[in-house]
Amino acid sequence: MIARIGTILKSQKTIAICSIILIMFAGIAVFAPWISPHDPIKVNLAMKLKPPSSEYLLGTDHLGRDVFSRLLHATRISLGFAFLIFSSAIGIGLIVGTIAGYKGGWVDAVLMRFCEGIMAFPNLVLVLGVVGIFGPGLIQVVLALMMVQWVYYARMFRSMVVSLMEQNFITAARISGSSPWKIIRQHLIPNVLPPILVMGTLEMGWAIMDISALSFLGLGIQPPTPEWGSMIHEGKNFIRSHPELMIYPGLMILFVVIAFNLLGEALSERFGVKRRF
Repeated sequence: MIARIGTILKSQKTIAICSIILIMFAGIAVFAPWISPHDPIKVNLAMKLKPPSSEYLLGTDHLGRDVFSRLLHATRISLGFAFLIFSSAIGIGLIVGTIAGYKGGWVDAVLMRFCEGIMAFPNLVLVLGVVGIFGPGLIQVVLALMMVQWVYYARMFRSMVVSLMEQNFITAARISGSSPWKIIRQHLIPNVLPPILVMGTLEMGWAIMDISALSFLGLGIQPPTPEWGSMIHEGKNFIRSHPELMIYPGLMILFVVIAFNLLGEALSERFGVKRRF
């Protein structure tokens, strides 16, 4: 009992700290245009590779751009599009999984076989295939990652819906004459959405790393738009003389991903939700 109380208190402390950190990053993403001291894409070769100063808090890069301003604006890209990927995958997975679980029969079989067909390929292969067909760019990366992620949510939603369909309150709702849409809206979705949202905090970290990795490879965000992965890519040519050009965006990725993962683990432990990995 004492150990259980200690675990709960530890989880609550972790949730509070990680939430504060993520709220701070979200605030940076929202207010970046107003708190950035310089234009993040303005080139000034006369000021290239300058050390930190009162004017340039973290120095400048090889094109004379303010590193601090670029980090702030990169937060908008990384967090914003990671959330877009997550919310879109949740939405598609919710629709497909709920229909499959509620209808059952051949509808369930067709939809789940389609999901299994997508899952049969490694995620990176599918993403690289989509980007290879449509070309590198932000929209292509977002669409590719959405296509990869939604199938996992669809299968989880489907499993939860199938389990809920056996509950007495669903049977009572059907006997009372409730329409399928009313049952789905009032009984199924409210019961399956919270566990998925809890696990979604874990998935946000993966989405950020995927966006950064593809940008680092030159397949994601294209210059001069600032993004953490692309900033690491640009800084790799100066790893010996100016390693901070890679360290700063790397630390941003590290802090955000750790915060999301710790928050997700704490929420999973607190509410008894199992992650898919």
